[in-house]
Amino acid sequence: MSSFQMITSLFLLAMMVGASNAQLSATYYAKTCPNVSSIVRSVLQQAEQNDIWIFPKLVRLHFHDCFVHGCDASLLLNGTDSEKTETPNLSTDGYAVIDDIKTALEKACPRVVSCADILALAAQISVSLGGGPTWKVPLGRRDSRTAHREGTGTIPTGHESLAVIATLFKSMGLDSTDLVALSGVHTFGRARCAAFMDRLYNFNNVSGKIDPTLNGTYAKTLGQLCPKGGDVTSLIDLDEQTSLTFDNKYFLDLQNRRGLLQTDQELFSTKGAETVAIVNRFASSQSQFFNSFAKAMIKMGNINPLTGTNGEIRLDCRKIN
Repeated sequence: MSSFQMITSLFLLAMMVGASNAQLSATYYAKTCPNVSSIVRSVLQQAEQNDIWIFPKLVRLHFHDCFVHGCDASLLLNGTDSEKTETPNLSTDGYAVIDDIKTALEKACPRVVSCADILALAAQISVSLGGGPTWKVPLGRRDSRTAHREGTGTIPTGHESLAVIATLFKSMGLDSTDLVALSGVHTFGRARCAAFMDRLYNFNNVSGKIDPTLNGTYAKTLGQLCPKGGDVTSLIDLDEQTSLTFDNKYFLDLQNRRGLLQTDQELFSTKGAETVAIVNRFASSQSQFFNSFAKAMIKMGNINPLTGTNGEIRLDCRKIN
């Protein structure tokens, strides 16, 4: 999708973002499923034994769900109209663990906890278990009865300019601090070579051009890991130093021009951008990053939730009831 198409597809979404989320509450399941958080945490701790990368995978699912028509678990639906089959979601993973959480919760609290809330809780607990901050997740979302395949163009691909990304986030009610903080989720996890190879060999569609904001030594290293004509699905650590730990090292990488994705590096390398000072602040203070990240995650989790009698509580996260 082109930058123009992405921007023009945001208007409907921007209208939805203002929807009331007054019914969301951190104590929503206090009486109906009081152990919901501990159950999710237990499943995630077990899942990590089988997949050390599961935490960033699950946070990414929450992002990709919320960025398409809001946080309604539409991403999880299978079928001919599934969002999973669209390009931005082809590299997503962790769905089986969401199924495991749902199974555990259905045993403890049948027909109570939504798949949308599972995504939000799994993201928060994954960040916490990965070494990051903890926050109280507003709950009470319900699940969409339809997928929104046509809306997946609003998911960032990693190739956009700062101007396009800032416009996208603003349309969702997220400001520049939220943008930088949420981008900091790339302090852990991995990305496919396809997400950044243009920076090495074809920047701005100029054959042989390397992104000038990319550290030369780092570019050579990436070239060895992702050779031209090589496997574009190979996975590369987003943070060279601590890719399994949620910390503020990502921002130090940006200062050293070692941000893996174009959308990451532009936060620091775009002259005159207000994001530069925010990157510097988070690089010098992990606590400020953690506080801003928690606030931004709550704001993102409040994008157009289905509440009240809207939607449903799915019994199987992959299909409607």
